Amino acid sequence: NRVYRGQARTAVKKARSLMTAGSLEEAREAVQVATRALDKAAAKGIIHKNNAARRKSRLMQQLNQAENAA
Repeated sequence: NRVYRGQARTAVKKARSLMTAGSLEEAREAVQVATRALDKAAAKGIIHKNNAARRKSRLMQQLNQAENAA
């Protein structure tokens, strides 16, 4: 369980750091990776599906804000 939870956390952190760095193309790809990691963790029951949905929603909001600001 720790593996999938850790992968999700790492992917989300990487996506957020790329957004703040301003590299939007890489951030877009990192958000996709994070989404897959969160979905996988939710499918295995490691995190609740609503928790995964909330995190994905927040990530997408942050990505859209970064793209609009650029």
